[in-house]
Amino acid sequence: MSSETRRGFLRQSAAFGAAGSLPASRVLGANDRIRLALIGCGGMGRGDLRDALRAKNTECVALCDVDDSQAATAQKQILDPVSQKAGLITRDFRRVIDRKDIDAVIIGTPDHWHALPAILACQSGKDVYVEKPLSVSIAEGRAMVEAARKYDRVVQMGTQQRSASHYTAAVDYVKSGKLGKIRLVRAWAYLDWVGELSVKPDGDPPEGVDYDFWLGPAPLRPFNRNRFHFSFRWYWDYCGGLMTDWGAHMIDIANWAMGIKAPSSAVSVGGKYGYPGDAMETPDTQQVIWEFPEFSMIWEHALGVGRGPEAREHGVAFHGNDGVLVIDRDGWEVWAETDKVGRRLREYRGPGLPRQSAGSEDYHLLHVQNFLDCMRSRQRPRSDVEIGHNSMIACHLGNLAYRLGRRVEWDVENERMTGDAEAQRYVSREYRAPWKLPS
Repeated sequence: MSSETRRGFLRQSAAFGAAGSLPASRVLGANDRIRLALIGCGGMGRGDLRDALRAKNTECVALCDVDDSQAATAQKQILDPVSQKAGLITRDFRRVIDRKDIDAVIIGTPDHWHALPAILACQSGKDVYVEKPLSVSIAEGRAMVEAARKYDRVVQMGTQQRSASHYTAAVDYVKSGKLGKIRLVRAWAYLDWVGELSVKPDGDPPEGVDYDFWLGPAPLRPFNRNRFHFSFRWYWDYCGGLMTDWGAHMIDIANWAMGIKAPSSAVSVGGKYGYPGDAMETPDTQQVIWEFPEFSMIWEHALGVGRGPEAREHGVAFHGNDGVLVIDRDGWEVWAETDKVGRRLREYRGPGLPRQSAGSEDYHLLHVQNFLDCMRSRQRPRSDVEIGHNSMIACHLGNLAYRLGRRVEWDVENERMTGDAEAQRYVSREYRAPWKLPS
């Protein structure tokens, strides 16, 4: 980062901290056109923007990415087909934050760049749609929640299952009590479309990439293509591996159905068992057990293989005394707990509840629409930032237990480790200067 850029950042941070300098946010009427900016123009960001424009009465006025080719792709693939042209294309998200003609930002950056743009956007009076996982640390998530509340912003996390009718129906079924007392929840992701990441040498970043800005608050390291774009998620500096990448989705469903905030403890095992010599840092195979007052929850993942529990690639299973409900993105079903002689009849026997298909519903579009609707109504969205933060706590604790190699205990109400100074240091992350997490 140049000295001029560094000074500009420090000046802007001070300005955002002064209450008198905060711009007033626009009050949106039912017919007002919502003006959006996309920060992070990769695949998920482009998908979010595409659906935001499909929702109608919206326009994109700015594109931001440290890789010029990504912003150019977003203009060509997303804006050109709907005859829109971004008035601002920039590498620096702070130029987007400065704009007073922007109502909301979509954040599709790598995970280590979710918190800072989201918080500064809230401070500047903008609403935020931020991709999952919400944060790379528990402290970041809490800071994002506090910013949303302090500045009265609508902040939605991109866990689109919250807007899917078949997930809603399954959650209602779990809450109905028909499964009996639930003693175990299982969640998993087995991805056979992600395999070995071959080792590559360090080198120079591609032309048109501001690599120092891409690193941002993360540690300074030489450029390596394995750490860039999609595969950044397999490195601790920028993400939490599959535990946070897919755990953000599946653990969120478990939290939703069980009405919980966070576990009181976590223990985890795993490692690079599938591809011990490849370039990934995060484990390709991992299991986590979390403790709750009246049940336990298990996570498991594996890369390079695709047959998980219940013969499904991904899913969540709720094990009750009277039945088991299993759900994934394709649908859900309920099975009788047992047909053992002498046990009372269950609601479902034999094949269980006929499979409830997800159908053809475009629930990603519905999720984005929910965000836009809440911008007008000022209600909290389905994946409100605090819902997202709570779902991420279990994921972060699972990784923390794995990295420490031991059980960790969590004070749910006070959001801190219980008598564990070493583990407490992992609750937040050290930022590379001059970047700083706003308090």
